[in-house]
Amino acid sequence: MTDWADVKKVPAAELAALVGRSFASRWMTVDQARIDAFAKVTEDEQFIHVDPERARATAFGATVAHGFLTLALLSAMAYSALPRIEGAVHGVNYGFDRVRFIHPVRSGSRVRAHFTLKAVTPRSAREWQLSYEVSVEIEGVQKPALAATWLTMQVME
Repeated sequence: MTDWADVKKVPAAELAALVGRSFASRWMTVDQARIDAFAKVTEDEQFIHVDPERARATAFGATVAHGFLTLALLSAMAYSALPRIEGAVHGVNYGFDRVRFIHPVRSGSRVRAHFTLKAVTPRSAREWQLSYEVSVEIEGVQKPALAATWLTMQVME
């Protein structure tokens, strides 16, 4: 695992050398306030997310985060873990080849992402597509919250 302190900026010419490297994000707490805010914004206020009393009676035993909330946190986790590319003007989310929600994230849990760079593909003189295998770890839980193949596009100067 590589920590953010190990790699801050990488020259674009050296990006391919990072294929196979793994990066771990900072821990983030998924508390009820975050879940409630996400539920409100997305208009998905199913009781398993927002009603602790009713959720306690389910197999989850507590409220759980939306799978899409965990997925949405990948951007913040990536900012804390992945190296910046020298000469990049900006990056964009290009999509996912695969996403699986494996284990629920109970309210109050801490999560962090593990990113492994799988491929660097020049798309043009100014665009590089990066492919990451990502898993989101839940502190103290053996199974990951999610596993995905995430594609990003870096736009160069």
